[in-house]
Amino acid sequence: MNRDKVIIRTSIIGILANVFLASFKAVVGVLSSSIAIVLDAVNNLSDVLSSVITIIGTKLAGKRPDKNHPYGYGRIENLSSALIAVIILYAGVTALVESVKKIIRPSVPDYSAAAIIIVTVAIAVKIILGLYVKKKGESVSSESLVSSGKDALLDSVISASTLLAAIVYLISGISTEAWLGVIISAVIIKSGLGMLGDSLSSIIGKRISSDLSKEIKQTITSFPEVQGAYDLLLHSYGPDLLIGSVHIEVPDTMPVAELDKLEHHITEKVLAEHKVILAGISVYAVNTSNDRAAEIYGNIRRHVMSHEYILQIHGFYLDEVKKTIHFDIIIDFAAPDPRGLYDHILTETQEAYPDHKVSITLDTDVSD
Repeated sequence: MNRDKVIIRTSIIGILANVFLASFKAVVGVLSSSIAIVLDAVNNLSDVLSSVITIIGTKLAGKRPDKNHPYGYGRIENLSSALIAVIILYAGVTALVESVKKIIRPSVPDYSAAAIIIVTVAIAVKIILGLYVKKKGESVSSESLVSSGKDALLDSVISASTLLAAIVYLISGISTEAWLGVIISAVIIKSGLGMLGDSLSSIIGKRISSDLSKEIKQTITSFPEVQGAYDLLLHSYGPDLLIGSVHIEVPDTMPVAELDKLEHHITEKVLAEHKVILAGISVYAVNTSNDRAAEIYGNIRRHVMSHEYILQIHGFYLDEVKKTIHFDIIIDFAAPDPRGLYDHILTETQEAYPDHKVSITLDTDVSD
């Protein structure tokens, strides 16, 4: 079954389960005057809306690329996930308002055996549903499904809290309904903020996983001609589309025809093994017939890497004819003054080799 069908089928199962739970909880909550159970029912309805949004988002994200959107519509799934987070936040704030009202004007709940049984069943259903939806979401890389699954697991905790409040009331006669509602609301709001943060991070553009970065670079450097892979930059246009570029180090004696074949082979292997499109491969030439270049590079490398906040030096090349030295450095984002550190390294290197023109490219720390 393809990805879209898995997401839609899982969402439909979530809708049916939540409609069932919301209906029973609403009836029991009203009959027993339980604000916690009523809020729990409302939360189930918000889950229904989340599943509907997931289905709509999946359908829109699956549209074919066109002239105005050549990379497709996959990022709509990130927007869907963000919208689900907003709905969860709204449910949490609404629940908080209602709970505070009940604290100001308390009402006495009237729990029945049926209410206890329904809440207990709801806990079991939500745990099963949450684990199922979350697992399906992870299997097809759907942020919306993963968010819905986490929300369902959170609902099971909320329902368990409601059950605990009922037991406390039946044993002691003390109603903790309204105060429990405040706690539930806070948990819902916190969860919503976390989901919203994750969704916005994906929309803004977040760092690719360390494992994926290392795996792709390992694949690239598996070719004997490649002496290093750097500056791997990937853009996500949806869960199924990663497009990017990379720099590779190759011998400066390599013919253009051979380099062209190498780039094609790298592109094909990375796509086959990692489902990543390398739209561009740039080249760093490595000195192969100049022993002095290796000595100078060793000295410069030791000096540059001795500075705090320097993560990497690469792309070194010495041109004895034009008397130039060039290399790239990566400075940690934590550096208080990256430009100042760059200028300092450039000045020191130039002073160490006054008979050469030193140029340094300041790369961004885009991947591990």
